[in-house]
Amino acid sequence: MAWAPIHDQPYHPVPYRPVRVSADDSLRTAAALREKMDQRRTVRAFSSDPVPEQVVVDAIAVAATAPSGAHQQPWTFVLVTDPEVRARIREAAEDEERVSYEGRLGDQWLSALRPLGTDMHKPHLTDAPYLIVVFEQRFYLDGEEHHKHYYVDESVGIAVGMLLTALHLAGLAALTHTPSPMRFLSDVLGRPRNEKAFAVIPVGYPAADAMVPDLVRKDLDQVIVRV
Repeated sequence: MAWAPIHDQPYHPVPYRPVRVSADDSLRTAAALREKMDQRRTVRAFSSDPVPEQVVVDAIAVAATAPSGAHQQPWTFVLVTDPEVRARIREAAEDEERVSYEGRLGDQWLSALRPLGTDMHKPHLTDAPYLIVVFEQRFYLDGEEHHKHYYVDESVGIAVGMLLTALHLAGLAALTHTPSPMRFLSDVLGRPRNEKAFAVIPVGYPAADAMVPDLVRKDLDQVIVRV
């Protein structure tokens, strides 16, 4: 059955009885996940080696299980493999980035980016075997009828976080690329007017000579407040 927004329907709960995991298993799983995710890095140098498409599709399926405002699931994941389309995206993205790096960002923003080693050149958009372009659906479009979506930014942000986690756990590298403005993505990919680009995520294996910035994450006591 195709999904459609639910409006003015009665609350209809169903049983939820997941298997209870033991405390020892929970501790082991959480510790292993923490260690694995601590190895995740944003990668800008990708290998052109092929990646099984089903791995990427399964990661998108994980992202699509994210919670969303009023269960509206306001996301579209466009999986781009066509080299010509990726080349068009790169050309348009680099045009926008050139304007940004040559003055639009401002000195403070450029200063914050300097330790990351980024610039206007975006070879990852054509080197990686996949691009996942994530769009947020501002409303559901049913013919000429609009159905408002709620907490769209929050919902899509959670889904992207789950996508990055799934890709990393599957052994793949990824990068969240957000050229600004991103209107060109709707034009290149022919997306409808209710969608707005949220992020471009190159996906693949890291290049054999990939380098990443020498960064330090905040200590746990800097991000947890116990009350």
